Amino acid sequence: MSPTSPALVSQDAVRRLARSVLLLVCTVYVLAGFVGRDAWRNDDVVAVAQMGEIAHGHSTWLHPTLAGMATEHPGLLPYWLGAASLKLLAPAVAPDIAVRLPFMALLVLALACTWYSTYYLAQAKAAQPVRFAFGGEAKPKDYARALADGGLLALVACLGLAKLGHEATPAVAQLALSAVLFLGYCIRPYRRAQGTCAVIVGVTGLTLCGAPELAIILGCGGAVLEWRQTLATHSEEASRQDQGLLLILACTVASGFAAHACGLWQSPGYPFSLANVQWSGYAQMLVWFMWPAWPISAWALWGWRRQLRNWSSNRHLAWPFFCVVTMSLASLRFDNADTTLLLALPPLAALAAFSLVTMNRQVAALMDWFAVLFFSVCGIIIWVVWVAMHTGIPAAPAANVARLVPEYVPRVVWWELVLALAVSGAWAALVRWRSGRHRTAIWKTLVLPAGGATLCWLLLATLWMPLLDFAQSYRVLALQVRRSIPEGQCAHISGLDRHEIAALRWYGHVPIASPWGLENCPWLLVQAAGEDNKIETLVDLTQWRLTAAISHFVVYRDSVLIYQRR
Repeated sequence: MSPTSPALVSQDAVRRLARSVLLLVCTVYVLAGFVGRDAWRNDDVVAVAQMGEIAHGHSTWLHPTLAGMATEHPGLLPYWLGAASLKLLAPAVAPDIAVRLPFMALLVLALACTWYSTYYLAQAKAAQPVRFAFGGEAKPKDYARALADGGLLALVACLGLAKLGHEATPAVAQLALSAVLFLGYCIRPYRRAQGTCAVIVGVTGLTLCGAPELAIILGCGGAVLEWRQTLATHSEEASRQDQGLLLILACTVASGFAAHACGLWQSPGYPFSLANVQWSGYAQMLVWFMWPAWPISAWALWGWRRQLRNWSSNRHLAWPFFCVVTMSLASLRFDNADTTLLLALPPLAALAAFSLVTMNRQVAALMDWFAVLFFSVCGIIIWVVWVAMHTGIPAAPAANVARLVPEYVPRVVWWELVLALAVSGAWAALVRWRSGRHRTAIWKTLVLPAGGATLCWLLLATLWMPLLDFAQSYRVLALQVRRSIPEGQCAHISGLDRHEIAALRWYGHVPIASPWGLENCPWLLVQAAGEDNKIETLVDLTQWRLTAAISHFVVYRDSVLIYQRR
């Protein structure tokens, strides 16, 4: 006999969150960070440059390369999407926007899949609220819709989604396809054919995005949970359901072989051993990356702890929990742990939604006060630093900005300033609204965390965007190098980082010789470090004459020395 559900929810508590407000928050959240900036250093500019190489015919579709170098992160589908969008939309659309449009759509897909996953998980029989003696309990569909709203708000509130979710990198594609796979198993009990197709699409897409290990584990793990649930419920349609599971398992195995044939398997960044994991740093990353969804999810597991004993009959808890644990353990194996943890956010948000029906008033009030204080302080800090950059008051923040970015000249973008003022006013109105009305709605606890995360991200994407773009973009450096090299002449490279090479190709269109090429290029680009332009290279510089030194004087002190063959 299964334990009684801990959900005591009335119909008044599942009142509808306005669709216009929810859509507005999601739209603004998606656009902020994708629009109004260059491709930034590291993975962002590298991925964009590789897409540009494919679109311009400098690389093949099946083997994406950058200046002759293979991709650092294996995967095909993300580069195909960006390259196809660039070929179709350029030059009518700016290249930076054209290449990001598919990834904006992928982020929207991840948000939508999270909402629908939570919606179908909440319709499970074991997840339904307790029936009241005299009626008045929440209706199943209204209850599921309210929890789905809470799950979407929990995903938007996650701090780890802000930066990584707004880059044109394979990580965003993996996020969207893993969310599709997660949704597939959530809807199979209700829409078997659509759910099976979604799982197959998720497994195949996740494999093509360079994560075949996670595709196999999630595909097989979900199939096992589905099979156990079939045995537990003794469904009459078990035979037909097993056929769908067999098809999923066959596609999962086939995707593994295809990944091996295409070289899409990731290799660990170090010989994997738990003794090599820096647990303190990993724990700190888990705390901030999954905040605030992880404490809310922990409360959900505590509130539903009796149901977890029979996990085969409570897939609304077991399936999200399995996905979160799988992603967390997989993140220990690779150097890019944050990109793997990104895939855990949709199931974590869905799990967090089930805490809303068990959270008491004291805990909810504590979370509200913490969200108000934390995000208000963060917003005030962003405003204070912006004012200091333009007026010099207060002196300490202005001095720190001048020290870190000495060549930056502050400028006011008026439409960004107006938007930042509007968002700050909306945050104040939201705090006032939360303290007054709609106290009975179960999604109320996640309104302030989601609103605060959106506030801070929008302020960074408006007030700080000129500063961040100046510090993180390599457009100016690439254009200066291009002007120093005559058109049509190529250059060798020595010691340049991958992101510098990507910027030279994407923004400067500098022809760079392949590392193993036989081109006799008249120019040489050498990496220099520090203010004294210290260089380490195996090239005999006596055969070359220094013509220019181009620096990017920010925190990183990157410089490129340009040599001409004697």
